[in-house]
Amino acid sequence: MLKAIAIWLVAINLVTYLMYAWDKHRAKKGQRRISERELLLWALAGGSPAAFFAMRKFRHKTQKTAFRLQYWAIVLLQVGLIVWLIKRYG
Repeated sequence: MLKAIAIWLVAINLVTYLMYAWDKHRAKKGQRRISERELLLWALAGGSPAAFFAMRKFRHKTQKTAFRLQYWAIVLLQVGLIVWLIKRYG
């Protein structure tokens, strides 16, 4: 089970990072963008570490307060879930 979770987290973080990079690339070219909702869903699915690094590296979505608040709400939810799982099963 732990191996499957680890594989999922590596994969989802790779995809999340690439999605943020792709969206920034498209923004610079004035092309159709990936929705903020989709980007946040990638973070929610486990890609929040990659989203954090991508936002910093590409300076992407860092000025959008609503987006940042939603992102940090996702992180808090995930941390809470991890703490609960550790207390319950750890």
